Amino acid sequence: MGKYFGTDGFRGEANVVLTYDHAVKTGRFLGWYYGARIGKKAKIVIGKDTRRSSYMYEYGLVTGLTASGADAYIMHVTTTPSVSYITRVDDFDCGIMISASHNPYYDNGIKLLNDNGEKMDEETLKLLEEYLDGTFTDIPMATRDKIGCTVDYVAGRNRYIGYLISISRFSFKGKRVGLDCANGASWTIAKAVFDALGAKTYVINAEPNGLNINLDCGSTHIEGLQRFVKGNKLDVGFAFDGDADRCFAVDENGDVVTGDHILYLYGLYMKERGKLRNNKIVTTVMSNFGLYKALDAVGIEYEQTKVGDKYVYENMVQNGHRIGGEQSGHIIFTKYATTGDGILTAIKVMEAMLAKNKPLSELAAPCKFYPQVLENVRVHSKPEAQNDPDVQAAVDEVKAQLGTRGRILVRESGTEPVIRVMVESTTEEECRECVDKVVNVIKAKGHVAYDL
Repeated sequence: MGKYFGTDGFRGEANVVLTYDHAVKTGRFLGWYYGARIGKKAKIVIGKDTRRSSYMYEYGLVTGLTASGADAYIMHVTTTPSVSYITRVDDFDCGIMISASHNPYYDNGIKLLNDNGEKMDEETLKLLEEYLDGTFTDIPMATRDKIGCTVDYVAGRNRYIGYLISISRFSFKGKRVGLDCANGASWTIAKAVFDALGAKTYVINAEPNGLNINLDCGSTHIEGLQRFVKGNKLDVGFAFDGDADRCFAVDENGDVVTGDHILYLYGLYMKERGKLRNNKIVTTVMSNFGLYKALDAVGIEYEQTKVGDKYVYENMVQNGHRIGGEQSGHIIFTKYATTGDGILTAIKVMEAMLAKNKPLSELAAPCKFYPQVLENVRVHSKPEAQNDPDVQAAVDEVKAQLGTRGRILVRESGTEPVIRVMVESTTEEECRECVDKVVNVIKAKGHVAYDL
């Protein structure tokens, strides 16, 4: 990860960490990099979520792009996967999404996509960061007819809606479906898709005001949808995050179905139809131990990556796998998309329910979550704490204690001075005991930074 751009873009509090000037300079760089540098007028598409600051960043990006000679196509409020799709199919040089995903309204972010709708490569991001830091400043201004223009491209959003509708193999007629749009980008898209597919659609949190995105709603605050599904006797519910690249589900009983459950139930559905290429699912190291136990029981193999859907996608492309994702609800279907897509995920869950004529609770039941305890420890030096021989000895002791009934994961945070200690086992008491064994050694060896 770079100085500004992490695994999911440049993100931080609006005009504190991520400023308007950053947006202008990002636009200036991209307009030059994809234009004058390669000898043609660049076409770049922009989408945004519903945060108040998203408009500010949109104007800043457009200013920078057109000043460098690029044409900026504006999709307005839309989802990250829609920008990814349109970038890929409409021959744009790159795509930009303005969103901080599941973060509160006062944060925002800039996500960059290459011409295939994939997350931007590290080499290009490194050059952009050098420009943001003033390492080079010789990007020329476009003049006369070389100055770029803006194009209203709401048609791209409508085209994406049509694409989602075309994916479904079944009509949803007769199904009562709840959608929690998180007062975010999906509010203009999700209901239209489910209505067109024939569902009786009930929507909550679809009245964005710029300040209520993700506020006690959406995939990170699933309790509201649980009550809504159960109270209205719906067949299923789906909750999205602010930019709708992730999805959690709620079954007919009001119980939560996470990304791990979705990987299991749809992976099994693919295997049963002979569609699970390589007989493998890709997960991150943070997927629950219960997912792996359930996959073992049905003979499905898996590969693990570092945390981040970027790494999941890279593994899938390199090895030809067809489904992968994160417990947090980023699910990637490489046959249909190059990024996680919450609404697409909801459609595929509906497909499995309808094809097998079973309620979601029954499809997800074999994937039973193991109790988990996670503790974040702020440290002076992540490598020193992680590699301390006594800390490693404590980790080995826990591994031996857990055997095959659980696991321990100790990893460094990618964004904070933090070591994360996570244990899963058959009881929460044992999880807590094992986490304390490791954390106590980290503290005893003087690695904890209480003043950070």
